[in-house]
Amino acid sequence: MRNWSLSNIFKGDKVIWMIFFILCIISIIEVYSASSSLSYKGGNYWNPIIKHVGTILLGAFSLIVVMNVKCKYFKLISVPMLLFAILTQMMVLSMGEATNDASRWLDIMGIKFQPSEIGKMSLVLCTAQILSAMQTENGAHKRAFWYIFIISSIIIGLTVFENLSTAALLGLTITLMMFIGRVPMKQLGKFIGTLALLGSLGLGFILLFGHSENAANEKQQLTEVAARIQEEPKEEGMIDKMFHRMDTWKARILKFTDDEYIAPENYDLDKDGQVAHANIAVASANYVGKGPGNSNERDFLSQAFSDFIFAIIIEEMGLLGAGLVAALYIFLLFRVGRIANRCENSFPAFLAMGIAILLVSQALFNMAVAVGLAPVTGQPLPLISKGGTSTVINCVYIGVLLSISRFAKKRPETEEGTAKG
Repeated sequence: MRNWSLSNIFKGDKVIWMIFFILCIISIIEVYSASSSLSYKGGNYWNPIIKHVGTILLGAFSLIVVMNVKCKYFKLISVPMLLFAILTQMMVLSMGEATNDASRWLDIMGIKFQPSEIGKMSLVLCTAQILSAMQTENGAHKRAFWYIFIISSIIIGLTVFENLSTAALLGLTITLMMFIGRVPMKQLGKFIGTLALLGSLGLGFILLFGHSENAANEKQQLTEVAARIQEEPKEEGMIDKMFHRMDTWKARILKFTDDEYIAPENYDLDKDGQVAHANIAVASANYVGKGPGNSNERDFLSQAFSDFIFAIIIEEMGLLGAGLVAALYIFLLFRVGRIANRCENSFPAFLAMGIAILLVSQALFNMAVAVGLAPVTGQPLPLISKGGTSTVINCVYIGVLLSISRFAKKRPETEEGTAKG
């Protein structure tokens, strides 16, 4: 009979377990604090946090299940998951539920989820498998780049029009995976140069053809776009449907790049509430913060428990607490790098690094948005922000990392060096 003791459940790398537990504790505390307005409006002070804790528990259960699967079996699900991701992302473009003018959610038999999250996982899995299968003595075969390029173009292409920031971060992750996977530098150089050119052309296209000329009122622009879509559903062509978020992108770009000085007494909080109140939260934090549950700006930030939760963390935990949170993600990246370096086989090493880069890049980007170093997007803070699909998927990512730390075959020389140390 299997012994279900804590020592058998919490297997794998202890450092990753500690980082996961600390992030979950911070998540529960800060989401409970940041959800005060949501709780007040709903008339139930415990429902939001109970739901969030339930999601974390579901994620933890998924983590334990995945952690006990040998990492070599992850290869078997990569193709089916990729096909499922493509199918559901095509469905979400045609029949998905819209949030803030973006169709990102799909409801199948009462189960509501974001197909883009599954798409990210499937693409990282397939990229790791292609890189590992096509390794030679001189690095990855030239054809590996084209296989990855084709698959990435499909997944990222289905994501970009509804979630530009997710597509950009996923593209960065795949590019770094190809660099780690020793794809020929000549191919990577041409690819990065082409991306830079296309990015410049895309930026010019948005600024030239976007309807938004007032970068200070994004909320009004979102309302106008949503109204336009609702009023003319039958006359909307394919091009309009693909580029209907261009107004929002232009408003955010212009808002981020606008360096015109505005006196505090002339600043309109109603026009740019999220950024303004996030800045107030950061500016009023000091080194030690106001203490958990004592945030003032949580009542004014509409996404205080999600996109801007790092601003609330800074306000309540101060610069020291915010530095700790940022350090946890950096520690995770370095720890996974050490685990990947010890793997004898390339597949688990590439998979581990891909997951770590995906999680950490998203976390750092969310933090940059909260402190005004990047334009506003809808990226949550992994393992901390309140969420559904994203929380469970992020827990699955941690489960994959723990599985690799447990089951991936280690290099003999590394094991000997560790034993001697």
